[in-house]
Parts: sequence; C-alpha cells; structure tokens
Amino acid sequence: MSRPQAIPALLRTRPFTYAQARTAGLSPEALRGDRFRRLHRGVVVCADIELTLELRVRAALLILPPGTAATGETALRLYGLDVGRDQRLHFTTTRPHQRRIAGVVVHRRQRAALRQLWDGIPVTTPEQTLVEASRRLSLVDRVIAGDWLIHQELATMTSLRQFVEKVHDHGVKRARRAMLLVRERVESPRETVLRLMIVFARLPEPEPNVRLREAGEFVARPDLIYLRYRIAVEYDGLYHFKDPAQRDRDIKRREALEAYGWRVIVITAEGMRRPYEVVWRVYRALCDRGYDGPAPHFNDMWSYWFAAA
Repeated sequence: MSRPQAIPALLRTRPFTYAQARTAGLSPEALRGDRFRRLHRGVVVCADIELTLELRVRAALLILPPGTAATGETALRLYGLDVGRDQRLHFTTTRPHQRRIAGVVVHRRQRAALRQLWDGIPVTTPEQTLVEASRRLSLVDRVIAGDWLIHQELATMTSLRQFVEKVHDHGVKRARRAMLLVRERVESPRETVLRLMIVFARLPEPEPNVRLREAGEFVARPDLIYLRYRIAVEYDGLYHFKDPAQRDRDIKRREALEAYGWRVIVITAEGMRRPYEVVWRVYRALCDRGYDGPAPHFNDMWSYWFAAA
C-alpha cells in the first residue's frame, strides 16, 4: 500500500483551492481522501482543522471576486460581537454576476464600501458595518452593535454619528434610529439589553457606568444608575458567580453604596429570563425614592424584543 502524499505546510492551516493545491505539489487524487473536507466547489481544507468563522470567511473569499469584503453581521462577528439570528456569511462587492454559494450572501453595491483588513481579512469598517448590518438587525441588536463598537474602541460616538448622517446606503435610516439610543461607557451587550428593557417600558433612562464618589473618594461604578434617586442597577452574569474574587469585590462595593444611602438592585442572568419582573423591580425602587411618573408600559414590540431575553 502506497504511503499518503505529505500535505505541504503551506496548506495545513488554511483553506485552499484545487489550483493552489496543484501549485503546492498536491495531486488531485490526494484531495479525494478523508484527510480533506470540501467547503465549496473547488475549495477544501484539512479535515482536522476547526471550522471557525474566520476560516469559513477565508474559504468563501477564495472564490469571490477581488475586492470583496465581509460585511454586516459577519463583520460584527469578526470584530467580536455575535448578534442577530442570520448565521449566513455576508459579503459586499461591486462586481456583478456572482456565483451561488451555499450559506453565503453577496450584496452588490454601485460604489465600493469602506473597508479595512482585520487579521488579514478584508472587512467593512466598523461604521460601514453598522449600516450594513442594520438592514436585517432588530432595533435592540442595532443598539447593542453601536454600544459594542464604541466600548471596544473600534469606533467613537462621533465617528458613528457622522457616518450615518452623511451616507445614503440601504439600512442607514435604521442605523440612524439606533444611534439615538447608542450610549458611551456601556461594557457588555447584556447591559445594553437591560437599559433598553427599562427605556422601552417608558421609565426614565438610567446612566451607564458612572464613577461614583462619596466624601471625596471613589466608591463604585455601577452598570446603571439613577443619580437623582440614588438607585444603582447591577447586572450579574455567570462570570460573577464563577469567580470568587469578583463576587467578593461585588459584595463589598454594594455594601459601600448602601452605606451611603444608595438602593442597589441586582439583576442576575436568571432574572433576565423574567423581563417584566425586572422592569417592575426598577419601577418600585424608583417609586420608593420619590418617582411619581407613570407605571411601565409593555407594548407588543417590547414583548417581542425582551420576552425571551
């Protein structure tokens, strides 16, 4: 029995075309074996390599026209934010007559989208990405994306606002609406969701991650606060419970806030599964501190966005 042909080192860690395989000295017969996995027509990868998002994007780009870039939800995921329900790969190009590729959507533009290289992958800029993703994302997910891009220092509030005001691309009106709700200092998608739960129920908007000082000393930086009512709303994700040191710091910080007269509401990951209860807890705390505004209002869109949060 003949020994299998060695796989060139150049092809071991990335997807490649049949033409690239031939150039590297790998025969067509070798590619038919179980050591390789076919990703697209004419594109394969070593079977033992994990099919990450980056690898799938690189594989598709091998058979898409030059100048194509990842965009929309795909670009957001490359930037580190997994948002939206559409798991297909989205790309943008100016070239016509694209071939059909399973699991890949190619958006044709008249003028090239703004793009950059991200870990060697052509991807639309963060500002362009927000507009492109806004075509399909819900309002909540659009705000999550804006908050995230700012927190990760991939964009600024100014750069996002200026971009959505000056361009006329499809999706920009939806992006403009989201930008009215995007905030600085938001440190996680769940913080965004928690804030929007409150705002869309027509309660006053809390401020995110304000550094609080009492008696001239720093005390805490709660996730959300109502400075007027001295109420802090904290989100405790699972990592708070898995890290004993973090949990200890959280408890001490909250004790310090309460000692200075702050009311602290702690919302856990499990509590977020009961979104109506979350909003009512905030409302009751506000009323206890003198708020005399209307009770929460939950319309159909609120239920659609948050009932399964």
